[in-house]
Amino acid sequence: MVRGLLCVALLSVTVTAHAETWPDKEWAKAPPLSGPAVDALNAYAFPARDDTHRQGIRTDALLVIRDGAVVYERYAEPTTASTPHLTWSVSKSLMATVLGVAYGEKRFKLTDPVARFYPPMKQHPTVSMADLLHWASGLDWQEDYEFAPLKSSVVAMLYTRGRADMAEFTAGMDAASAPGRVFRYSSGDSNLLSAALKGMLGHKAYMSYPWDALFKPLGIHNATWETDADETFVASSYAYLTARDLARVGLLMARDGRWGDQQQLLPEDWVAFNRKPFDPYKAGQDEAVPGGHWWLNREVQGAARPWPDAPADTFAALGHWGQALYVMPDEHLVIVRYGDDRDGSYRHNELLKRVLAAVQP
Repeated sequence: MVRGLLCVALLSVTVTAHAETWPDKEWAKAPPLSGPAVDALNAYAFPARDDTHRQGIRTDALLVIRDGAVVYERYAEPTTASTPHLTWSVSKSLMATVLGVAYGEKRFKLTDPVARFYPPMKQHPTVSMADLLHWASGLDWQEDYEFAPLKSSVVAMLYTRGRADMAEFTAGMDAASAPGRVFRYSSGDSNLLSAALKGMLGHKAYMSYPWDALFKPLGIHNATWETDADETFVASSYAYLTARDLARVGLLMARDGRWGDQQQLLPEDWVAFNRKPFDPYKAGQDEAVPGGHWWLNREVQGAARPWPDAPADTFAALGHWGQALYVMPDEHLVIVRYGDDRDGSYRHNELLKRVLAAVQP
């Protein structure tokens, strides 16, 4: 009998330690982190800036949510808690999350050809929605930025030949391989997903859909998502959210698509698809392992995890110049990091290692 009472007491302590707190209008706040490990985190994330030469790590915002409550939050001017920050390619994972709502509404299947929803893709009739979500359309795409602008498909899409209609520009690419066979990171694939969503919904419903389907249910009221001239959301690059609002998306994903006590906003099988490695991916092709438009900290082909000091279940939305939304379900952690790192010195693993050290009791 004593042993039974002890087990019940221990269970009660465990449940209390990881009670599901949900943000209302504001996030709940836990006692802030302190101690040498927090000092070490601050030293890495917020070193003295050199804005003249744009060298070194420049963190604009760092937010840590544990068990649904804020345990660490710091900003560097001009960014504040109310500043919607450019997320760059974190936008890709946001579009995947919006599509998850549409998937739950049975508007499409992963096996559907993209051309069903976006007619310009009829010249690539076997490319499926899953292929785009895996960055495996097979289109001949060059995702190069500052160092190869003349050869860069993404620079041409965002700033020159393709900027008026980014999906149409991408659909006009030649095929380099069969769909679904090769991982080839492509901002164009992400913008084709955005155009496919517009085809599913119709223009009028599409223009408010990210807000109606995702942002408003999560309590996000200050998001901006730019469109191209064809009024297609630039899913590759141009969503703006505050750190606190982006963390809401992370909490949704950490809890397998549930929001609040009863609402299953994303189907569980959609979240499982997002978090499943793309099988044809070859180790070392990118800074993390691709899933369904999210990035995974998984071992593939015998290679070590990309972020060895973080748990294997860690997954993330990642963007240019150091934007990141990290989710650690088993650790009950959601981390948002915004930055402006121009020299490539920022390391995901180093930040995650220091955050994990700082949150240890």
